[in-house]
Amino acid sequence: MIPSATSPVILSLLLLISLPLLFILAPRILPPRILPDDPDDVALLRRAAAIHSRPSANPHTRLGITNPTPKIAFLFLTNSDLHFAPLWQRFFTARDDHRRLYNIYVHADPFAPYTDPGGVFKDRLIKSKRTRRASPSLISAARRLIATALVDDSANLFFALLSQQCVPLHSFRFVYRTLLTPPKPPTESTRESGSELTRLGSRVGYQSFIEILSNEPKLKERYTARGSMEPEVPFDKFKVGSQFFILVRRHAVMVVRDTKLWKKFRLPCLRPDACYPEEHYFPTLLSMEDPDGCSHFTLTRVNWTGTAHGHPHAYTPPEVSTELIHKLRMSNWTYSYLFARKFTPECLEPLMKLAGKVIFRD
Repeated sequence: MIPSATSPVILSLLLLISLPLLFILAPRILPPRILPDDPDDVALLRRAAAIHSRPSANPHTRLGITNPTPKIAFLFLTNSDLHFAPLWQRFFTARDDHRRLYNIYVHADPFAPYTDPGGVFKDRLIKSKRTRRASPSLISAARRLIATALVDDSANLFFALLSQQCVPLHSFRFVYRTLLTPPKPPTESTRESGSELTRLGSRVGYQSFIEILSNEPKLKERYTARGSMEPEVPFDKFKVGSQFFILVRRHAVMVVRDTKLWKKFRLPCLRPDACYPEEHYFPTLLSMEDPDGCSHFTLTRVNWTGTAHGHPHAYTPPEVSTELIHKLRMSNWTYSYLFARKFTPECLEPLMKLAGKVIFRD
């Protein structure tokens, strides 16, 4: 029997020992707390979704396109300056008639340095929030960009998400023609829901170019990284893909309307080392909602050889050459790669030297 005089001392020691264990074990025992949605984001997403809930007799309006000429929305997601802005400037302004075929939107982390590069990027910065790796904040930023582009211009038909380390591999004309080529014949599923897909703002048959993979290593580990995903996302529906993609308008609307999967993917990560929600949310959502409407591959080339801490290979100036550009364009699919990442900021000068005679000569 413990003497009464020493009992308070022993109890205090036990309490001191148990507190660290409680902090370690509590996240694994207790269900993770769902973070509240940002009120500004909720209002923006609802506004973007509402645009496509009103029927119209005008055929272009039913397509979500008031301007008969569809546009590409280029969405830059960055936590630094746009190092390759001069190269993109040449990409966008090579011909005067390109200006009515695109829009630009930039989400820059307000807690990181950002200098407006001017030119076509001038005043294209949207209302942005902080982003962190291995957190739902990158999904929120992408949804914020997509919703802004939907609200801003009903002619935006394609939505291309890019980073500050992405560079173009072709001219704007080549990119535009690639995306706007006559679509493939509609599948049985698109025939059945054709009127709904049209009303949501895209010509039936156009595909989204997003990587969707299901047999990748460590997929189970990533699935459990934020706790239970069921019942909304069974493991056999959980996918992985590239963080950067090109969505057609109907899929952009699916993204801003979604609350079911977002409720799961906004859970805080229990294992940050295995949690990359931005690589899972978009491919999982679109695979569950419209798998036939997605290409299941991306048009942004990434070199995963010699990766470090989850980052792909970053090209340096000595690697930049005509041969590299031609190699990066090559694909096993019908389409050539349109963009590539990652490039270090120092690559700007050698890339600019190749711009006129290689990159923008298709």
